[in-house]
Amino acid sequence: MARRATDRRTLTSITLGLAPALVVSAIGVGAFVAHESSIDEPVSLSVGAQVTLIGHGLGHGRGMGQYGAFGYAKKGWKYDQILGHYYGGTTAGKTDKAVTVALTRNTTANVRADAGMRVGGQTVAPGQAVRLSGTTATVTAGCGGAVVRTIPVTPPKIDPINITPNRPANEWLKFCGSNDAYRGSIGLDGGRAVNILAVDDYVKGVTPKESPARWADQGGAEALKAQAVAARTYALAATDKGKKIDDTMMSQVYGGAGAEDPRTNTAADATAGQIRVVNGAPAFTEFSSSTGGYTAGVNFPAVVDDGDTESPNHNWTTTVGSSSVASAFGVGSLTGIQVIEANGLGPDNGRATKVRISGTSRTVEATGDDVRTKLKLRSAWFTVQGQPKPRIVAPPAGVGPGSPSGTGVTAPGGVLPSLVDSLLGAVGGGSAPATPTTPGAPASPSTTVPGEGALPSTLTGPLADLLKTAIAAIDAKIAELGGPSGLLGQVLGPVITIAGGAVQKFAGGNVYFSPTTGAHVLAGAALKDFVAKGAEGALGFPSADAGL
Repeated sequence: MARRATDRRTLTSITLGLAPALVVSAIGVGAFVAHESSIDEPVSLSVGAQVTLIGHGLGHGRGMGQYGAFGYAKKGWKYDQILGHYYGGTTAGKTDKAVTVALTRNTTANVRADAGMRVGGQTVAPGQAVRLSGTTATVTAGCGGAVVRTIPVTPPKIDPINITPNRPANEWLKFCGSNDAYRGSIGLDGGRAVNILAVDDYVKGVTPKESPARWADQGGAEALKAQAVAARTYALAATDKGKKIDDTMMSQVYGGAGAEDPRTNTAADATAGQIRVVNGAPAFTEFSSSTGGYTAGVNFPAVVDDGDTESPNHNWTTTVGSSSVASAFGVGSLTGIQVIEANGLGPDNGRATKVRISGTSRTVEATGDDVRTKLKLRSAWFTVQGQPKPRIVAPPAGVGPGSPSGTGVTAPGGVLPSLVDSLLGAVGGGSAPATPTTPGAPASPSTTVPGEGALPSTLTGPLADLLKTAIAAIDAKIAELGGPSGLLGQVLGPVITIAGGAVQKFAGGNVYFSPTTGAHVLAGAALKDFVAKGAEGALGFPSADAGL
């Protein structure tokens, strides 16, 4: 499965005439406090009691839902319609790049090929094997056989007899011992074997590991094509930002040539070279098993996912012992648990974004994703049975039509949805504009976010322009550093305006923006020194990244 959500809410000190009043105060640089009315009491629990959770979906829910794609394919949607629905704001693109995949099951490179190989500019005969060690390739008479010769090789890499994509099975390189087969080349990088191959060949080893090949026999061939395009794009988006990919779900599950299936190979060949792009670059096309009926947004607009009714995890219920919850969060004996904020998209208030866990020793607040991880839940879309309605905080707008940066759809009237969502959420409700329909995508129900009141005002002019530009630049910096799961880590606060620019805090540092300097990261000692010397007020905005 392709990965952590970043929050795109924004906040400024401008007064929009909202009531009750929103009080914002800077604490250091880029922090804020929003005072709000009290939340209803949580579900009360006693030692030995069980917590019943009602949930939807399996996985993070960002981008494409694989079961949803299957459901839409069975309804007659083509793969490009499926991709346009889930990845709003992207367009079709082409690529012929190669990728390098770390093979986690292999620490050595010792391979053979029925058709022979090439290493260090020399041909290796069929039946012979090659073992890499440092910058030396040792040719042996078969796996474990006598040494035939040694060849200096830099970089340490063994090529198939023909390095072009889509070669027959007798040219695949096979590991001695396991007989694991791979298209492309095998090399060493940091003491681990790697597979270097055309992205189209790579996708053939990913698609059947991420989506069942049997779907092709059940009316889901177009879903497999959508999976192939999403997998191809995700790999390139990761590598373009300097992230190393491996063969596990930390990137995408990849099984090499031995995992291929003719049905998913057909899907890969039918979409050869096709990717989804934003501003000319591969989009960060995350996907997960089941959205539960509504995608989570973040990098793309949240959309209804009617196809997800095919998922066995579309709806679920589970019980967790109070002692397990208390132990997971270190609160003593559990006295209460409640979802206090949710995104409001779909039934049962949508995905949990903030959860309060109370115990005899302390009370903690955690994200829905953190609760999902610690309690081993299927998704962050859950609610506690019997709890009152949480506060609804609309999710980030994501990528959308008309957004030059690929972030922050501009809504009717010039309102920035991410800004409005934050301001309304901070005072306990409100409604945001519906997500625009992606051109060329199938029609779907409007995605108006439920709330308590009407939109009270709009924001236009220089401040709105500054925020739009800041969000675009900060998102570009996030992408440059590896996306939502990259070097910046978890978001700690919204984008806020400061004199002449804006700032957003992350676990890995602060991203500062001004129109003249652009967006740059300060982290570690560089950030501490910057703040100690008066920050942007005394030093101006940083003109380069520092401290990463």
